[in-house]
Amino acid sequence: MIKKERLQWILEEVNTKGIITVTDIIKKLNVSDMTVRRDLDELDKDGLLIRIHGGAQSINSPKVKIKYEKSNTEKQELQIKEKRAIAKLSSSFIQEGETIFIGPGTTLEHFANELVSKNIRVITNSLPVFNILNKHKNIDLILTGGEYRDITGAFVGSLTANYLQNLKFSKAFVSANGIFGNSIATYSENEGKIQHIALDNAIETFLLIDHKKFDKYDFYDFYSISNINHIITDFAVANENKDKFSRLTDVIVAQEY
Repeated sequence: MIKKERLQWILEEVNTKGIITVTDIIKKLNVSDMTVRRDLDELDKDGLLIRIHGGAQSINSPKVKIKYEKSNTEKQELQIKEKRAIAKLSSSFIQEGETIFIGPGTTLEHFANELVSKNIRVITNSLPVFNILNKHKNIDLILTGGEYRDITGAFVGSLTANYLQNLKFSKAFVSANGIFGNSIATYSENEGKIQHIALDNAIETFLLIDHKKFDKYDFYDFYSISNINHIITDFAVANENKDKFSRLTDVIVAQEY
């Protein structure tokens, strides 16, 4: 395929799907990573698409909306009933004596509230999660430290990463701002990198997200859905989304309570 045809194919795909990844283009067109990135950079420079981490986004897509990063306080007011249902179901997967990782996010703060009576070890890079569990002496609690992000209450950066690299968890629980295709995305690259390390170092992995996060994208892809063991979501999830993502991993729906 000549360059002109290749560029036209990329534009048609991105305008149809809303987002296209470098990996998708390589597989479809059988070209090198460097070639794809040059093509995307050229189309971005010409104003025909928007270059994002790992791929490109259509400039006209109604499917994908990238917004500013909401603060922890703003997120606490959203989907409260759904997050509580997800948290309650997720807590049933925890066994006494386990060592688990809990990442940042308001859904995971609800999750932490469900764990206060358990005898477990928790490692977290979330200050809000730490503050919830710190009052309970039955929990062996470790806060990673590192560079603090006030907007989400998360610790990130090289100090956090180096600390987590040497730890192993029976289970890791993380959240995200969106899942799209096979990608799990968040706003902050630094937060995404820490969650990636924690997931890699866990025997069993859980993604806790409410129904609003399905088919949504954000700036940084930090993991693949097919590498997650379980997605736990709420009762309002659309059946089409549940079926779509069930092809990639185990999707568990928490019922309303």
